[in-house]
Amino acid sequence: MAQNKKTIRLLFPQWQGGNNPDYVFGGELLAQIAPKSNTSKTFEVEVDADFVKKLEKEKGITGGAAISQQMEKTVDILKEQQPDKVIIFGGDCSMDQVPFDYLSGKYGDKLGILWLDAHPDIATTNDSSNAHEMVAANLLGKGADQSVTKVKNPVSTSHMMYAGLIEKDLRDRDKLVKELNVRFAGPDELKENSQLIIDWVKENKIEYLAVHFDLDVLSPKDFRSIYPAEPYTNAEDFPAAVGEMKLAEVVRVLNDVSEQAEIVGLGIAEHLPWDAINLRKALSKISIFDD
Repeated sequence: MAQNKKTIRLLFPQWQGGNNPDYVFGGELLAQIAPKSNTSKTFEVEVDADFVKKLEKEKGITGGAAISQQMEKTVDILKEQQPDKVIIFGGDCSMDQVPFDYLSGKYGDKLGILWLDAHPDIATTNDSSNAHEMVAANLLGKGADQSVTKVKNPVSTSHMMYAGLIEKDLRDRDKLVKELNVRFAGPDELKENSQLIIDWVKENKIEYLAVHFDLDVLSPKDFRSIYPAEPYTNAEDFPAAVGEMKLAEVVRVLNDVSEQAEIVGLGIAEHLPWDAINLRKALSKISIFDD
């Protein structure tokens, strides 16, 4: 099924959507950690690295001007390369919007989106100004304002499913999950098997999958390079849902679903390798590195 298909890798360390510059280095390091390929080329989406300048709102979206420009750069790469599959290294969750929109245009209603995340990212500008909290709403065509982050090929709600979502921690800004009746499976439901996701794939006749893998879906007890695992902080005090899945469980889920549908998109988001980040910042204060 995967023969003769063109795969590209996108390094897209977009940070403005979460207003966190650490996502840039996290994405760059993630691209190095990922297994190498002899066939798929890597293309980097250049992002505005002025971390000092205050991010201004553009039609209700913080850093909207930069995000819009960076998304247009991504559109240009995809138009030129015309890949069949895309791997995205980032970056805040909004990095997946353009590649998934592209894949939706390519595969139509045969494409499903599996959103591995403790948070639904389904807010609109009525509830949030952070693009990484609204990317799923945009992909469903439900964003409050599509003029900054345009989606040309919205997917139907039946063709999106959340995995690892923490239902008890849903906030008012997440209300579209229930209002749109988007299917989801919590961490406990995925501990032993992936059947709920397999059932969704079969029921909706999904042949291709774009997978959003926010590393925040993982438990900080199992994986440390995520926001709630920041040193000298308590995950219990984290102001949003904290993931509960294990890395091995996510791998099992992806292997199981790949037997039912071809994974043509994989975005890995919000990598925060705290030791590497803190070591780099510490070394930058030592004068010999200025030479």
